[in-house]
Amino acid sequence: MARVSRRGLLPRLGRPKPADAGAGLVTGLFSIPEGMAYAAIAGFNPVAGLYAGVVPAIVGSLTSRTVLMVTTLTSAIALTSQSVLSDAGLDPKDAGNVAVLTVMVGAVMLLMGVLRLGAIMSFVSNAVMTGFSTGIALQIITGVLKDATGYKPQGHNKLYQLGDWLVHVGDWKGAATLVAACTVGVWAAARTVKRLEPVALLIAMVVASAGVAALSVDVELVKGIASIPAALPSFTTPDLSAVPGLIGGAFSVALVALAQAAGISPSMPNPDGSRSDVNGDFRSQGYANLLGGLFQALPSGGSMSRTGVAVSAGARTRWAGVISGVFLALVVLLCGSLAERIPMPVIGGLILVVGGELIRGKRHDIRLVLRTSRMSSAAMVLTFLATTQLPLQRAIVLGAVLSLLLYCVQAARQAKVVALDRAEDGTWRTAEPPKRLPPGEVTVVDYAGVSFFAELPRVEAQLPDPAGARDAVLVLVVRTVPDVPSSAVIKLLDRYARTLADAGGRLVLAGATPPLVRALEASGLTERLGEGGVVPARPELFGALRAAVADGNAWIAARQHAGPDSRSDDEPTSHS
Repeated sequence: MARVSRRGLLPRLGRPKPADAGAGLVTGLFSIPEGMAYAAIAGFNPVAGLYAGVVPAIVGSLTSRTVLMVTTLTSAIALTSQSVLSDAGLDPKDAGNVAVLTVMVGAVMLLMGVLRLGAIMSFVSNAVMTGFSTGIALQIITGVLKDATGYKPQGHNKLYQLGDWLVHVGDWKGAATLVAACTVGVWAAARTVKRLEPVALLIAMVVASAGVAALSVDVELVKGIASIPAALPSFTTPDLSAVPGLIGGAFSVALVALAQAAGISPSMPNPDGSRSDVNGDFRSQGYANLLGGLFQALPSGGSMSRTGVAVSAGARTRWAGVISGVFLALVVLLCGSLAERIPMPVIGGLILVVGGELIRGKRHDIRLVLRTSRMSSAAMVLTFLATTQLPLQRAIVLGAVLSLLLYCVQAARQAKVVALDRAEDGTWRTAEPPKRLPPGEVTVVDYAGVSFFAELPRVEAQLPDPAGARDAVLVLVVRTVPDVPSSAVIKLLDRYARTLADAGGRLVLAGATPPLVRALEASGLTERLGEGGVVPARPELFGALRAAVADGNAWIAARQHAGPDSRSDDEPTSHS
C-alpha cells in the first residue's frame, strides 16, 4: 500500500510497472490532438494545449493521492479560462496573461487543499453538474463547427448558433466537411476493434491527416493558426498587473477543475489499495498549476478522458502519467513540425466526436435527474441554459447557488418530529407525534434535522400543542442537533418551553452532546429549563432518554403529590 511522507503532504512514488510504459506512450500521443483541440476551441494558442500535457501531467501524477489521475487541460477548463480572460478584457493568446491565470488557479487549489475544503464538492449536486457538463459539451461542439465545415455560425447564444449552423447547411465548404466526416468515419471504424478503441482518436487523426496530405486537399492547417516550436516549454513570467482582474475568475476556474476531478477517484480506485484523498488531490492540482503556469501551460485539472485512456491502456501506477508527460515533451521537441501539418477539419471532426461522446455519456444522468424530482430537473435545465448563454464563470457560480438552494430545500423537507413509544418489552417504536400533550404524562418525541432555520416552521407545526398540558413533560431527544445549532432553534425551544411552563408542564432536552450543552448554557436556555432540563448524552444507547423519562415521571409524581396548587421551587416558570 502506498504511504505518505512524514509531513502527510506528498505520497510515496512507488515503483513503475512494465505496463505503465505503454500506457504512458498512448496517453502522451492522445494528448496531441485533444490538447491542441481544446486550446483551439477556446481561442488559445494550440501549443499551450500541448504544453498543458507536459509539466502539469508530470507534477500532478507525482503528487496525486488518486494514483491513476492524469492532470491536464480539459474542455471545461479551457472554455472557462477563456471566458474569464475575455471578461477581464485580457488577450487569451498573451503568454503573460495565461501564466498569471494558471498560477492563480494553482494557488487557489493549493489553498483549498491545505484548508481541507474538499467537502464543498459534495454540495455541488448531480443535477447541476449534469446541466453544466451537458452545456460544456454543447459549447465544445459549437466551438468547432467552423473548423469542421468552414461555416462560422452567428449569434452569442450557443443554441442559436447550432440552429444557425443547421439552417445554413448550403454554406458549408465541401472540402472541410468531407475531411471532418472522413475523420469521424475512421474513428468509428477504429472503435469496432476492441484493442484500438483507446487510441481511436489518435488513429483517426493520423489517417485523416495523411490522407489530406496525400491527396493535397486544400483545407486550413494548424500551422495557419500557430507555429509549434521544436522546443520544450520555456519559463514564462506571469503578468502581475492582471492579478486584480482575475481574482474572482481564478476561483471559478479552480472550482470547475476541482469539480471535474472529484468524480475521478470514485471511478478509478487506486490499484495498490491505498485510499484517495480529495484534499490531497486538490493540493496535487495546485502544485501542477503553480509549476505549469511558469512553463507556458494552460490551467489544468484531473481529466476523466485522459485518465480513462491511461487506465484502458493498462496503467498500474502513477508513473504512467509521468511517462505520458515526458513522452509528449519528446514528441514536441522532435516532431513539432509534423504536428503543424494536422488539418483543422481533422481536429474539428475529432472534437465533434468528443462533444458527442460527452453528451452521450450524460444521457443516463439526464434521464435520472428528470425522473428524480421537478426541482432537480429545473436546476439541471437552468444550469444548462446558463452555461450556453452566460460566461462560464458566472454559470458555475449560478450552479453553486442552485446546488446550495437544493440542499437547503431538501434539508428543510426532511426535518421532522417523531414520537417514541415504549413497548411492553422495553423497546422503543416510532409513531406520529400527538396533536396535544396529554396532562400528567411523559411524552417522548425525537427531532431529526440539521438545525436549519428554514425547517423550523415545519418542526414547530409538528410539536404537540402544549395548551392544557397540566403536569405534562415533553422529552425532546436532540441527539441529531448540530454541535452549534442555529440561533433560531434556540429561540424556538425557548418559546415552546415558556408556553409549556405557563400551562403547568415542562420541557426536557435529552441526548445533548457536550458542545450543544455548552451552547445551551451560553444562551441561558439551560437555566430557564431548570435542574434536569438538559440531560447530556451518555455512552450507552438510550441512556439519556431513560434518565430523562425517569426524571420526568418523578417530577410528575412530585407535582401530583404536592397538590394542584403547589409548585416546587426548582420548577421552571415563564418568568424565570
